[in-house]
Amino acid sequence: MSSLSRQQIGTVLAKQGILIAFVIFIVAFTIANPKFLSPDNLLSVVRSSAIIGVMALGVTFVVISGNLDLSVGSMMSFSTIVVLDLHDKIGPLLAIPTMFAMTLCLGAVIGFLVGYLKLNSLIVTLGMLSAIHGLTLTYSGGKNMDIADKEGTWFGFFGQGDILGIPVPILLFIALAAGLGMTLSRTPFGRKVYAVGGNGTAATFSGIPRARTVFYCYLISAACVATAGLIQASRSLGSQNTVGQGLELEVLAAVILGGASLLGGSGTIFKTVIGVLILGFIQNGLLLMGLQFYAQFVVTWIIIILAVWLDIAAKRGKLWSSFA
Repeated sequence: MSSLSRQQIGTVLAKQGILIAFVIFIVAFTIANPKFLSPDNLLSVVRSSAIIGVMALGVTFVVISGNLDLSVGSMMSFSTIVVLDLHDKIGPLLAIPTMFAMTLCLGAVIGFLVGYLKLNSLIVTLGMLSAIHGLTLTYSGGKNMDIADKEGTWFGFFGQGDILGIPVPILLFIALAAGLGMTLSRTPFGRKVYAVGGNGTAATFSGIPRARTVFYCYLISAACVATAGLIQASRSLGSQNTVGQGLELEVLAAVILGGASLLGGSGTIFKTVIGVLILGFIQNGLLLMGLQFYAQFVVTWIIIILAVWLDIAAKRGKLWSSFA
């Protein structure tokens, strides 16, 4: 094989390697278990992926802006516990907007620290991960939350209901993806997000308010987390206070799988949706093949490493560095 052919193959793998691997996984899972591509299983996978997907939509804005958000798992636990607790105290009609307001306040704190004080997003959100977890435990008194009258509330509609046979969580995921996709690709704010992530210094000299743009990205991420918390609370009408623990890695894996660069400046909502589905179908296929659920953590780690490698390879146009 000529060096030119090897270079062409390397370029294709660097740019489309994840999709190629996904197709291979799908074929292998279908051969291993024909039920994998059944309509019921496909609908189940998309429905179960909706919570991760909704959070990933918001994190996409953060990553494109050149930052990270590792606090979304703990923040989802907080929003879930808060809305369940307030449901019995003030009713669902007031509990939902109150929970959204409280979650947005957490996003505003992170956005202020990263955007206006220009602190490192990895350190800030890693610290907030622990801080919000502690806040959740303090709020709940270390106890799990359950709705007292599960049969007499309409609150379950968001997680258990359906419209025209389509589960509400999927419809919420689709609606948010469409709205945020348009915001990112068709609005001046979306162009500012790409500019800030591509070259923050140049964006600032061009008159783009970098701090405000980053702040709004974290607000969008917090709003998406609150929506995910609403779906989670509505699905089970009760929750542990650690329900979101570890989800930040799955969310980040989905965003990276969708092609958003950790270096910022690239990515789309549509590709993030594809990344969410890739992760969901791979995890479902592993379960159908008989692997225990904890094997998913190992697979998620492998996927993250593979996605980062391919992201860097796409930047330099080849799979291997010049030193290899």
